Amino acid sequence: MLLRPVALPCDDPLSVAAPGERGSEEARGGFHFSALTQANAEAIARWHYPEPFSFYDWAEDPDGLGELLDPALRGDAYFAVEDGAGDLIGYFSFKRGDPGTLVIGLGLRPERTGQGLGGAFLQAGLDYARSRFEPANFALSVATFNRRAIAVYERAGFKAVRVFMHSTNGGEWEFVEMRREA
Repeated sequence: MLLRPVALPCDDPLSVAAPGERGSEEARGGFHFSALTQANAEAIARWHYPEPFSFYDWAEDPDGLGELLDPALRGDAYFAVEDGAGDLIGYFSFKRGDPGTLVIGLGLRPERTGQGLGGAFLQAGLDYARSRFEPANFALSVATFNRRAIAVYERAGFKAVRVFMHSTNGGEWEFVEMRREA
């Protein structure tokens, strides 16, 4: 699983669901979680990260992009995250892994990365996942070059459990799997 980086508001008209279209929503630490709409998915698909993080652009991963944009493939695993102003700032995916383990993926809007928001964003996602899915453990995977994200995950209590090669984005990339108790 690819972990996409982290980010916040812009003038993108598709970045927020229309009034009355937000669905079930829950606030966590100033972040609002709701089911990912098609408009949200299309907005996220257009995000572009600066080098070397362009690796996380959805266009770089056709399989991942297909899952994000196809409601049948996306299912109910993806959640939009908005700030208090209603701007789409990121997303989480939550998928069942080993028994008792919830595998998370996340991304923050490119304009909001590198601003010290990652820790609070991650914590809000973990809190949301605990209340909704009641896992015993969390797992995630991240490209080993992404030291910034790895530092955020380590501060949140994640520990590296293995390094592995993963085929994605047209090549073989080294990833680290990280886990922590929920």
